[in-house]
Amino acid sequence: MNKTDDLIKQTLSAEDRDLLARHGEPGYFSQAFGLFHGSLGWVVWVAYLCGIAAFAGFGVSLWRSWHATEALVAVQWGVLAIVLFQFTMIMKSFLGSHMEANRMLRELKRVELQLALLRQEASKTSS
Repeated sequence: MNKTDDLIKQTLSAEDRDLLARHGEPGYFSQAFGLFHGSLGWVVWVAYLCGIAAFAGFGVSLWRSWHATEALVAVQWGVLAIVLFQFTMIMKSFLGSHMEANRMLRELKRVELQLALLRQEASKTSS
């Protein structure tokens, strides 16, 4: 929490604070597992499975590179291991960017909720 968050919480009514607390940010694991659901869930499944396959290929390539008897063969397997590891990291960052996008959408929905509550309160006072 920072100072701005504290100031926002102080200006909210008890009912608004309770509502925002119930719709707060979920934990890491619920965010991660939440990626596999929804309209883009199948894309996340494909990316996750490709990442797992690339990591398995990385392990095999590293093993083959380590046990190669010729230098050229060791370098070839080593380069493949590096490429597969980089692909694994790209898949991880892809999933991380989706998690961050979902977090931003949640925050925008919280702002929309606050605006709707303010609009509702303003319409009650003007009537």
